[in-house]
Amino acid sequence: MEEVEWKLEDPYVYQTLSSIVGAHVAVQTTKFLVRGILKNAMPDHIVVEMGGNNFFIRTKEIVWVVPNPSYTLE
Repeated sequence: MEEVEWKLEDPYVYQTLSSIVGAHVAVQTTKFLVRGILKNAMPDHIVVEMGGNNFFIRTKEIVWVVPNPSYTLE
């Protein structure tokens, strides 16, 4: 069996996101904006529930995150 080396992409982002699991978030990725509830934070990805669907987003694709966003999109 092959030994797999596992690396934490960005430990500060993972630690911060882990502390706000369950909060409403706005997450800008390199492709699109996702707004919903942060359901889980793992070292390599997060799970955001939006409209009853789970979005699995790679941590390295995240541009910014706003916890408890209060602004509205126009």
